Amino acid sequence: MVTKLGVLGAGTMGGGIAHTAAQAGFEVYVYDTKEGQVDRALDGIRQRLDRAVAQGKESAEAAAATLARIHPVSDLAAFEQVEAAIEAVVEVMAVKKDAFAELDRRLPPGALLASNTSSFSITELAQSTRRRDRVVGMHFFNPAPVMKLVEVVRGEDTSDETVAEARELAHRMGKETVVVQKDTPGFIVNRVLIPLFIEAIRILEEGIASAEDIDKAVKLGLNHPMGPLTLADLTGLDVDLNVMDYLFQETHDPRFAAPLTLRRLVRAGRLGRKTGRGFYTY
Repeated sequence: MVTKLGVLGAGTMGGGIAHTAAQAGFEVYVYDTKEGQVDRALDGIRQRLDRAVAQGKESAEAAAATLARIHPVSDLAAFEQVEAAIEAVVEVMAVKKDAFAELDRRLPPGALLASNTSSFSITELAQSTRRRDRVVGMHFFNPAPVMKLVEVVRGEDTSDETVAEARELAHRMGKETVVVQKDTPGFIVNRVLIPLFIEAIRILEEGIASAEDIDKAVKLGLNHPMGPLTLADLTGLDVDLNVMDYLFQETHDPRFAAPLTLRRLVRAGRLGRKTGRGFYTY
């Protein structure tokens, strides 16, 4: 049974996964190549825990115990002691492949190696390792401590045992799982979500309705908790564009062709909540 977990990447998703795992009782080792990123992630976790304590949702003792289980590390050599690792680096295939090759060298033989990718091929990532049967997708959703779903994605060589272990790992973190049986771009959620984003942006481009009214229509008409343009800003417009381009590249399906408005916003550095400006100003 996994007791020690490595998290590679301390951005929004990596920090959220580390928080979730530590809260569930795992000893979590967090590494990021960017100087100061792990400290920033820890500050964010500390702030979330402080709010939970102030709101009476968490005891001060439990919050302190969660923080104590998160271990920032400055060298991936620390991952030699973990039983599983989750990669949560930037959504760029070349970067992820390099990360997987390095993790494969560092992890103990037989350790589970998971990617938090939202759309990339698990089969292709696994080819950077010598443990293809132990590679699996574990797609958490933002914010990871709150969102209940993890998509467990099977690559061509992923063993049944690995899928079962990934599901158990997610369940121990308090998550529900769905299994993506075919390694297809976008898995389940993004296959549904990305065309929604694209159509909402096209409606805006065509002047059919304002961003506010598009979001209002989806929220009230479809009972979604937030509108698609607000959600696109939250996930990051650069991330949205990368996913669309990957899906279109892999499938050549026009449903996934990114709108020009999105490209212009990304080129202008309007990346959503990351920068305070996207389809909205925050």
